[in-house]
Amino acid sequence: MKKVLLLLAKGFESFEASVFIDVIGWNFVDGDKTTKLYSCGFTKEVSGSFGVRFNVDYILSEVKVNDFDALAIPGGFEEYGFYEEAYHPEFLELIRHFDRQGKIIASICVGALPIAKSGVLNHRMATTYNHKNQIRQKQLQELGAKVQNSPIVVDKNIITSWSPATAINVALLLLEMLTSEENANHIKEIMGF
Repeated sequence: MKKVLLLLAKGFESFEASVFIDVIGWNFVDGDKTTKLYSCGFTKEVSGSFGVRFNVDYILSEVKVNDFDALAIPGGFEEYGFYEEAYHPEFLELIRHFDRQGKIIASICVGALPIAKSGVLNHRMATTYNHKNQIRQKQLQELGAKVQNSPIVVDKNIITSWSPATAINVALLLLEMLTSEENANHIKEIMGF
């Protein structure tokens, strides 16, 4: 069984989190049945953007990286405190642990920023949210990444993307990297994409 850890910071974007939940879940039920998703945060209940509340499976301090095959990081809103937890040293250290072991790290939108803040995107290609005068892309570059003008960027084990519009494709790409292209295409088809 391939296990995906969904890392939720306060202020996470619920749509971006949901695509990982759905794609991995659909695969468990109707695909090759080899993937399962678990969630974690700093507290048992994580408050997302727009008043969404989510009960996680693990508190961050309980996570054992060796138990998981991939890390999924949705972006979030500064207005809801996303960066307060996304830039926390424990959050960043977890990202470093996954990268040191060469495990897949998939992010959507500004989920790329804590990856860059952790240092693992230094001199690596990446992208992030590209609107609002490209402020977030400038931040990504200042954090050491080689910013690409592309909706989805893969550099070795790390997937980054630039908006919620890319979310389903990132989740399907993660599934493909965990299983196979044929299996990911099957899930894409039966989900109606």
